[in-house]
Amino acid sequence: MFGFIKKKLRKFNWFQNYSRMMEYVKPYWFRALVALLITIPIGAMDAVIAWALKPYMDVVLVQKSMTATSYIPLLIIVFSCLQSGMNYLATYMNTWVGRKIANDMKIKLFDKLMTFDAAFYDKTNSGEVMMRFNGDVDLACNGLLSNLKLFTTRVFSSLSLVAVLFYNSWQLAIIAVVVLFGALYPLTTVRRKIHGLMDKTIFSGAAVMMHYNETYNGNRIIASYNLQKYQNRRFKDTLQTVFKLGIKMVQRTGMMSPLMHFIVSLGIAAVIWYGSYLIVNQQITPGNFVSFIAALIMLYTPIKSIGNNYNNVQMALLAMERVFSLLDTKPAIVSQPKAKKMDGLRKGITYKNVSFEYVPGHPVLKKVNLEIKKGQTVAFVGNSGGGKTTLVNMLPRFYDLQPGNGEILIDGVNIKELDLHSLRDNISEVFQDNFLFSGTIRDNIMLGNEDASAEQVAKAVTMACLDEFISTLDNGLDTEIGERGVLLSGGQKQRIAIARAFLKNAPIVILDEATSALDNKSEAVVQQAIDNLMKDRTVLIIAHRLSTVRNADKIIVVNYGELVEEGSHEELIKKPDGIYAALYKTQLK
Repeated sequence: MFGFIKKKLRKFNWFQNYSRMMEYVKPYWFRALVALLITIPIGAMDAVIAWALKPYMDVVLVQKSMTATSYIPLLIIVFSCLQSGMNYLATYMNTWVGRKIANDMKIKLFDKLMTFDAAFYDKTNSGEVMMRFNGDVDLACNGLLSNLKLFTTRVFSSLSLVAVLFYNSWQLAIIAVVVLFGALYPLTTVRRKIHGLMDKTIFSGAAVMMHYNETYNGNRIIASYNLQKYQNRRFKDTLQTVFKLGIKMVQRTGMMSPLMHFIVSLGIAAVIWYGSYLIVNQQITPGNFVSFIAALIMLYTPIKSIGNNYNNVQMALLAMERVFSLLDTKPAIVSQPKAKKMDGLRKGITYKNVSFEYVPGHPVLKKVNLEIKKGQTVAFVGNSGGGKTTLVNMLPRFYDLQPGNGEILIDGVNIKELDLHSLRDNISEVFQDNFLFSGTIRDNIMLGNEDASAEQVAKAVTMACLDEFISTLDNGLDTEIGERGVLLSGGQKQRIAIARAFLKNAPIVILDEATSALDNKSEAVVQQAIDNLMKDRTVLIIAHRLSTVRNADKIIVVNYGELVEEGSHEELIKKPDGIYAALYKTQLK
């Protein structure tokens, strides 16, 4: 689970990550700058009330006069209104910029997500993808400016309040500042305590989302097998794990705020004790003392709760680190520099000594050698798990061969030397369970060629044997099919996929058990559509039903990663002890 990404995590450098984040701020720098500059007076205005208390206390309470201080209440009201207005403006600006940055980063991460190979999706569940590519971005981007706003506000508030402290009494101010640094010291240990725990929390949260996805997509299996208790048990176990991690987080960081509260209380007590001595000895006035205490409390109050805020800051910084680790991850399968463009198929496809393994030490393909000529239809048959699908999936580079494990050639050129986009442009695939996107039938068919004309679409519909079905729909091709084509039957989905392949018009077609999940009636219609698709193309078929491949030019029997038999149907059926003959007789029975 993201093991290869975690290995790429560099030692945390908050300044470096913030600098990289600023690249995303640049397009919106003016609003971001305004939001940042506004926080300076917001913070500085905190000192106005504390400063105003000195003349107010000395004049009103000591001298019993209101004339010289009548402006102070009005001044406090004006400054409070200004502070509130600027606070709203800063929050609005921060939110606007934060969401713009988040959108830009999500687009970049989404682009990155689509470059990962099939092995990534084999190892990563949907919950992890949503957490890492969506949730972390929100946490990082929203935390960036909100934490920056909080930080700058606190800095300028603290500086202005410390100035008030020294203005009233430098002796008391020294005590207050020493206590302040003592209260902040526990924060230096936070990241070390929560770093590993944060990763576990993220992945457990991803597991919760995965359960929701599985329940949504597998609702019919759950209902038909009465798996409600099974799903509930798994969900409860995951929630229990999340609960335990949350408790551990509190155990490791929960004492910070009480500890800070205690240290701050010591500071206030020390100031009151020593301040009383200074008043009695007439070294400061009562106004100085009251102003000092007000400034001190305003300075210390945020500190007492900063432990909880600091946890959120660390979570945002760690999320930022994870986001950049994803952006820095290099896709395993890419086009080489100066890769050649593939322009159709002229001679054929060659597998030379191809070996492959998903797990080291467990080979799936073993020294496979195969020649497929242009225009041939080649079928791969054999028991499940023998390597048929893997063999075919190597051609569009869903998986890549490791160095020294052979090569796959198209017209004599290694597919690794071909531009990846152009390679896949020349291959159409029809799977057993074809994925349809939400939208209309037309939308899904035109994925094969978004620039196709109405005539081309109509021809694809006819060749895919969809025209009769389309004619029964009120909205025809513009009928909405629901998420993943939930409103369609299996045969209808297959024919839409075949129509999509027709529009793509690629010279190489891969049929991966395209009829194995259909009933006899649906299979007959889909098989006719497939026969139309196969005309004048080089076709690779994976099939369990041997009746669908009798007319193939060449049938390859794959067994435990090796090509054990090869020939036409008539040639293979004549081998009395052959694997193909045995499979065929078994299916006839």
